Amino acid sequence: MEDLLRHAQHVLRGMWLHRWFGVAVAWVVGIASAVAIFVTPDQYLASARIYVDTDSVLKPLLSGLIVQANTEQQVAILSRTLISRPNVEKLIRMADLDLNLKSPSGKEALIESVTKTLKIKGVGRDNLYILEYRDPDPEKARRVVQSLTTIFIESSLGSKSGDTDSARKFINEQVSIYQKKLEEAENRLKKFKLQNIELRLDDSQGSSTRILDLSTQLSQARLELREAEYSRDAIKRQMEGEVPVLLPDGPGLESTVSIPEIDGRIDAQKRNLDALLQRFTEQHPDVVGTRRIIKDLEDQKRKEIAALKKAAAANPSATSSNTNPVYQQMRVSLSETEARIASLRARVAEYESRYRRGVELIKVTPQIEAEFAQLNRDYDVHKKNYDSLIQRRESAAITEGMSAVSGGVDFRLIDPPRASQKPVAPDRFVLLPLALLASLGLGLAASFGVSQLRPAFFDSSTLVEVSGLPLLGVVSQQTSASTRNLERKKRIRFWLALGALIGCFAFGLLAIFLITRGI
Repeated sequence: MEDLLRHAQHVLRGMWLHRWFGVAVAWVVGIASAVAIFVTPDQYLASARIYVDTDSVLKPLLSGLIVQANTEQQVAILSRTLISRPNVEKLIRMADLDLNLKSPSGKEALIESVTKTLKIKGVGRDNLYILEYRDPDPEKARRVVQSLTTIFIESSLGSKSGDTDSARKFINEQVSIYQKKLEEAENRLKKFKLQNIELRLDDSQGSSTRILDLSTQLSQARLELREAEYSRDAIKRQMEGEVPVLLPDGPGLESTVSIPEIDGRIDAQKRNLDALLQRFTEQHPDVVGTRRIIKDLEDQKRKEIAALKKAAAANPSATSSNTNPVYQQMRVSLSETEARIASLRARVAEYESRYRRGVELIKVTPQIEAEFAQLNRDYDVHKKNYDSLIQRRESAAITEGMSAVSGGVDFRLIDPPRASQKPVAPDRFVLLPLALLASLGLGLAASFGVSQLRPAFFDSSTLVEVSGLPLLGVVSQQTSASTRNLERKKRIRFWLALGALIGCFAFGLLAIFLITRGI
């Protein structure tokens, strides 16, 4: 620690030895800095504040119907890309900054200077932007900010309009393309359906299901045909054993008279009753109901027999087989049954033909259905894309209409372009103290540098350390009174020179203060 202090003392004594050189450097630097500060022209700041309102009342009302772009992001990107060379050239022309230009190099320098000086700052997240420009001429600075404000608004509107036109044109082209594709797919699908109309390709049922249905219908028709044939044979047997004349009245003779229609129904109900009795008891509602139906049919049979006997009694001459009502009714039933049998045979033949045709078609059905599915798939894809494009075109039209009504983005000029009344740069009140400190620092650095270039020894120990030679002796210097007076005067002159430098800067600060206050 003692060595460190001794070394510092040695350095300070060396700097004190060359103090006048440091003072000279401080004066030169101070004067140069002060002249530069006072010669630098004043800079006036022109600014404007713009609020970009991206909210619209129609947006929540038309949610889902329109294409809502991220307007905040678009405006933010516009603000960062606004200061481009084409826009700066346009701004220079609008603000008449190129009136005094005489060479291309001067124009390039002006473009570069304006580009560096223009500033667009976003304030927080409130879509508030500040446009600033500095220039020695306040009116010129105001014109530049005014032109920049106009370009900022026009660039946003022009970009949005251009985007809308490009999107609408692209969508219309795609709609035309997909409309042609859709028409071609519809024509192919229609032609294929006509070529394979027998397969009923639009039917939701498959080929196996249709064959199964045809088989079921064919079996049902065959069953009905057999039933009709059995019914016809029963009627023929009844006609062969039928007495051509009506039976005389007598108790218990109604059961021997046959009425085919009612007898057939009674037989069917009795068979149904037998089946029910095998599963249920006598008290079951179905059994009771069936017995009631059989009883009603037997009563109906007795009534019809009584009516036939009454009719025969009223016309005794009609006793031949041709006039027997029962026999005539049986002949009618036989004719109807024969007609029904013929109809059922035709139905069975038709179903058999369809079934054979279906079996033949089912062999080629998988390939045809695969081709039909492929055509349907192509058609569905084109139809989906076409419908989506139509929907987007309508959304674009609604969006464009909303933009025409609400304006989409509203630019509000909060503070119009104006220039400051007082210069904002250079800040001489701050720069002068900094220049003073810089000059003093450079003076100290100059003294230190010279002391290192021309070192001096102030004690014997330092000389021994540096030279590495033995010290034989030390000669002391005795100073006289005149010498001490001369040294005191030199110190006074030094401090006066240093104080004069500080005083000049203080006087400059006072002058600036008085000027800014308008005194």
